[in-house]
Amino acid sequence: MVEGVEEHLSVGRVAELAGVSVRTLHHYDEIGLVRPSARTAAGYRAYAAPDVERLREVLAYRRLGFGLREIADLVDDPATDAVAHLHRLLLRQRDHAAAMVTAIDRELEARAMGIRTTPEEQLTMFGAKLYDAIGSAYPATRRTEPRIAARVWDALGDARTVLNVGAGTGSYEPPDREVTAVEPSAVMRAQRPADAAPCVAAEAESLPFEDRSFDAAMAFSTVHHWRDPIAGLREMRRVARRVVVVTYDAGDPAGRERFWLARDYLPEFADLLVGWPSLADLTHAIGGRAEPVLVPWDCADGFFEAYWRRPEAYLDESVRRAVSVWTRVGPEAEQRAVTGLREDLSTGRWAERNRDLLALDTAELGLRLLVA
Repeated sequence: MVEGVEEHLSVGRVAELAGVSVRTLHHYDEIGLVRPSARTAAGYRAYAAPDVERLREVLAYRRLGFGLREIADLVDDPATDAVAHLHRLLLRQRDHAAAMVTAIDRELEARAMGIRTTPEEQLTMFGAKLYDAIGSAYPATRRTEPRIAARVWDALGDARTVLNVGAGTGSYEPPDREVTAVEPSAVMRAQRPADAAPCVAAEAESLPFEDRSFDAAMAFSTVHHWRDPIAGLREMRRVARRVVVVTYDAGDPAGRERFWLARDYLPEFADLLVGWPSLADLTHAIGGRAEPVLVPWDCADGFFEAYWRRPEAYLDESVRRAVSVWTRVGPEAEQRAVTGLREDLSTGRWAERNRDLLALDTAELGLRLLVA
């Protein structure tokens, strides 16, 4: 029985405050998802503060589209900080919403100029189609950088079967191994070469493979697109005995300071990293170590940091469209950055400010190779 009933909430009051039905709360109790810890003198369910906290987490996950079984695993995992995890997921949704606003803004601009978008273009504004639209620009500048690829392939060790998660067009898939690719974007899958490895439409957080199905699992510059990076890395650890990941150290402010584009022209880049798991969290998820990946001055792959010694490249629309950062920060920030860079290049201010870079062949800009 409840002593001090004022410290508990009735099932009806909890349902009212949470915006769910009493029947839903009864169901959560019956399946063991949220069990009220007390009963009133009349035998009705009564919720204490810890019960309400757990319910809040369950409802938040539910409204993010998770299934009840997935939610149970998450809230019962002692290694998961539910509040921090939800924070990361909500920030990820915010980024998707911001990118959608950017896409809609561009359509409105086109309409103002009398240009009508096609049905296909209109559909790219929603769901995964938004990143499909970004992906359609990849072939122009995104390709294999052999020096970085060599690091990745060496880290795969003696693995013969390799799962490539978030594979895109397959730029970094090793040619001498048996590769299976995973890629959720239909546009990216369609751009894979005819002789590329077989590709499965799936997401990192829910890989459709049995435990230890592969000798190794790899992921190249894709973790930042995942709904839940930690869950995706744990899935890679589950299905493979070895894990190799190239990602970015969001907790390294020195890296952002070294990269002049983020430091001097695009401060919004730092906002994209808010809530991003720390390098320690990422390495812990796979039980591995992290090593720096240096970016060569003539990097063949046009990712965000690739042109650190070739600043004129960032003035090229095709270069920017193949990098998701520009879509995520929005057109206003992009235009301001490009205008400022163009002016500084024409006046020589950029060269004066960054003269030390011109003597470097490689730069350490926050990229990391995670190996487990």
